[in-house]
Amino acid sequence: MNRILTRRVALLCLAGACAPLAALAADTYPSHPVRIIVPYAPGGAVDVVTRKMAQKLTEQTGQTFFVENRAGATGTIGAQQVAKAEADGYTLMANDTTYSLLPHIFRKLPFDHDKDLVPVAAYVFAPMALAVNAQSRFKSLKDLVADAKAQPNRVTYGSGGPGTTPHFASEALGIAAGVNLMHVPFKGAAEATQAVLSSTIDFQIASTTGLMGNVRGGKMRLLAVSGDKRLQALPEVPTFREAGVPWGGVLNWTGLWAPKGTPAAVTGRLQKEIAAAMATPDMKAFAEGMGAEPRQVGAEAFGKMLKESTEAWGKVASHTGFERQ
Repeated sequence: MNRILTRRVALLCLAGACAPLAALAADTYPSHPVRIIVPYAPGGAVDVVTRKMAQKLTEQTGQTFFVENRAGATGTIGAQQVAKAEADGYTLMANDTTYSLLPHIFRKLPFDHDKDLVPVAAYVFAPMALAVNAQSRFKSLKDLVADAKAQPNRVTYGSGGPGTTPHFASEALGIAAGVNLMHVPFKGAAEATQAVLSSTIDFQIASTTGLMGNVRGGKMRLLAVSGDKRLQALPEVPTFREAGVPWGGVLNWTGLWAPKGTPAAVTGRLQKEIAAAMATPDMKAFAEGMGAEPRQVGAEAFGKMLKESTEAWGKVASHTGFERQ
């Protein structure tokens, strides 16, 4: 009996030690540089926002957070790398709404979409906008739609590749407007932007975070933005509905994921630091300057948002007859 009692006491002591250990993990994290993998080419919206967040996290924690681009296969190459990384909080993934598209793009993913990567937090919620070259013949969305109706599959748009958010968003626009558009895929959103600037393609739908620099520089014009209200930064640009297309568009967000099994104390510390970063005046100004909403969503709400987004994109994929790779 004494031996059994001693074992029970030992187990209770061990269980009681877990709380201090968890607290210690939060207190000591991060103790060395943290790598944030962006699974897209440099220059796109996810890359721009993540670099700013990495800068804020570095300032707040005193430890370096750095971005590493691992582009390819609609973000799955970088995502797989993070999914297989050690679950210690020192390798994270940054992504956007595109992550919720992946099950509709690929028949089989090199990782479990629902389990291998756990959502940490989402932040910088940006509308998506339709952008044309500043010298484009299209002065309004009405002009573009009219031309697309007159010449099916002649009006061209670019994206970072088949199955990306801009690709599906542009197809959703075509469905809502009753037109057929010609998709021209590129290696990344930044390349699609360059194609608009060189007048190689007619337009691009992308997150405002990746477009505002060229808009403010007078190189691009926005014909419409997603959502139910106009951008505070560009109040003259109508929403898609105001511009004549019965479509609300897509709200693009950026977020962080960690490998499955990452200690709750670590993901909790990350959430706390991200929330603190989004509350700073310079991060608010950064987001608002790009036409985005500077707010943060924690892991639970982020997970629910991912589930809803994945289901919504499934309907678009089905309607367009998109064939999974």
